[in-house]
Amino acid sequence: MTGLDFRAEAEALQGQLIAWRRDLHQHPELGFEVSRTAGVVARTLGELGYEVRTQVGRSGVVALLHGGRPGPTVMLRADMDALPIQEISDAPYVSCVPGVMHACGHDGHVAIGLGAATLLARHAAELPGRVLFIFQPAEEGDGGAAAMVADGALADPKPDAAFGLHLWNTVPLGRVVAQAGPLMAAADTLRITVRGRGGHGALPHQTVDAVAVTGQVLSALQTIVSRNVDPQETAVLTIGTVHGGTAFNVIAETVEMQGTLRTFSPVVRETVLTRLQVLLDGVTAGLGAKYELKVHEMTSAVINDPAMAEIAHLAAVQVVGKAAVPWHAPLMVSEDFSEFARRVPACFMLVGSANAELGLNAPHHNPRFDFDERALPIGAALLATAAARFLEGGQI
Repeated sequence: MTGLDFRAEAEALQGQLIAWRRDLHQHPELGFEVSRTAGVVARTLGELGYEVRTQVGRSGVVALLHGGRPGPTVMLRADMDALPIQEISDAPYVSCVPGVMHACGHDGHVAIGLGAATLLARHAAELPGRVLFIFQPAEEGDGGAAAMVADGALADPKPDAAFGLHLWNTVPLGRVVAQAGPLMAAADTLRITVRGRGGHGALPHQTVDAVAVTGQVLSALQTIVSRNVDPQETAVLTIGTVHGGTAFNVIAETVEMQGTLRTFSPVVRETVLTRLQVLLDGVTAGLGAKYELKVHEMTSAVINDPAMAEIAHLAAVQVVGKAAVPWHAPLMVSEDFSEFARRVPACFMLVGSANAELGLNAPHHNPRFDFDERALPIGAALLATAAARFLEGGQI
């Protein structure tokens, strides 16, 4: 297979890739409720000759392609779910579902996955080993990867390597990020409830004002990262919601805050969580209040395996050229591809999808998010090339 040009074949598929993407964009589905999307995926993969399993991890799709001779197994993953956002767009493929849209590019990931599946199926007889495709629900914080792993997605066969990618709207079209080491952060969710003693707004001396206590807590939390984390390390502690109080003349008894912690290092994570608890202990006790803290570990960090990253980097150079494969600073966003990367040597890549001249550079999770669809054949060629390189022992 040396010299096989997946980029040229993928470019010839561009019309089909766009059609898949726009159909999925018009019919977004949330979390695990991706039955229509999974149906499109399963039907297409079946027509391509894959062995298909459905309802893995509730609504995921797993598909297996056998090569022409014995060899290892490589896994390729795409996520399928959308977000609860009302789309703002005049595109002809705007979401038909009120309050739901593909604001993170997962519709493009599905199209890319199906494109890579098409390319690899065409050349199955030339490939050693097997290709395992995983189309995953519920990436957006609902634990879809963990659910698929628990349901045996990696069990039969167990892959020897894994690759995945994400369209990225701060990276210009035509560029690819494929590098070793940390790429995306671990994510925890935080829920803090401050409990005081409510009462009349005109009689504060009879109360413990949960709103006032919360103000002190919020101020104190800002010192955790700035004064307890090594400046050469990285951490983000954000409180995103604060809810408390019922009326202008009522001192609130409880206030609830929700937030997130992002880290790469387990040591840094433990430092932040320890200091969080110490500060909550001190501030609330000092002001006569109490608190409850609940921490939920959502995803671990995406850390790219050096050997798999080298294969991915060579694949990217083959697809877009050496000058278009820059280093990128690690991102504080999270991705549950880490559930697979914890179990299988893996590399997760970023595919540039931004085109500022066309106005296609809105950030992810924005109601105006859209991307340059010319990124789709690049992504399909990239996944197919990385898979083939691994199966051929890096000889392509």
